[in-house]
Amino acid sequence: MSAIRTSRTRLARAAAIVVLSALSLTACNDGAGVNDEGSVGSSTAASPSESVPASEAPADGSPASSSSSSAAQPVPAGSKPAANAPATNAPATNAPATNAPATKPPVSSGKPVTCEGSNTKTVAAPLNRPVNHMLLTVTNTGSKPCYLYTYPALRFGEAQAVPPVLKDSQPQAVVTLGPGESGYASVNLSAADGSGSHGRTEKSLTVYFHGPSGNESVGAGAHPSLPATGVYIDDSLNVTYWQQSMDDALTW
Repeated sequence: MSAIRTSRTRLARAAAIVVLSALSLTACNDGAGVNDEGSVGSSTAASPSESVPASEAPADGSPASSSSSSAAQPVPAGSKPAANAPATNAPATNAPATNAPATKPPVSSGKPVTCEGSNTKTVAAPLNRPVNHMLLTVTNTGSKPCYLYTYPALRFGEAQAVPPVLKDSQPQAVVTLGPGESGYASVNLSAADGSGSHGRTEKSLTVYFHGPSGNESVGAGAHPSLPATGVYIDDSLNVTYWQQSMDDALTW
């Protein structure tokens, strides 16, 4: 019986020790243990005034910028630069002045001369319309402008007289031919109704050129070719003044 009591006593003491230990641990957790963890966490947090080192803060008090954060953000294609972006060194829009000389007008080839056989080429071409007409075309083959004065003096074959000129065909100004340009005259070969007299066929033609007075021939004559069959003429033969355009020559 004494042994049983002794064992029970020991168990009771052990249980009491366990209870006392549990109470002691609870008291420690409710007191210093929890408070110590909180004080350690708060001591490691930096205050706002200590977040930026004094050496990195701008002298004027503006917010410090982070170069690493701006470099890490790429600018999207097509986006506009910020308003405070530094100015670029783009070239000025005004082109620099060049030393190229100004375009000059063509230099005159010289003082005009009188058109005649040596500085022109003459072509005689019979026409279907107007009927019984022929067109004379004179082209300046020289290097200087030339004047076609009054009208062509024509000699068919061995004729001694030249055909008369149509007075109404006189232009308002003297025909002037630059190098390579042409002037025109129309020749009425014969009466369209056959009423002309002394009709004949001629196979050669000489064209003489007048000077400013219109009363004399100057320079060399021209000898344009005629059709192999010749041209038919009669006493109604006449010629127009020299014209600046073909249309004006064919009017008569």
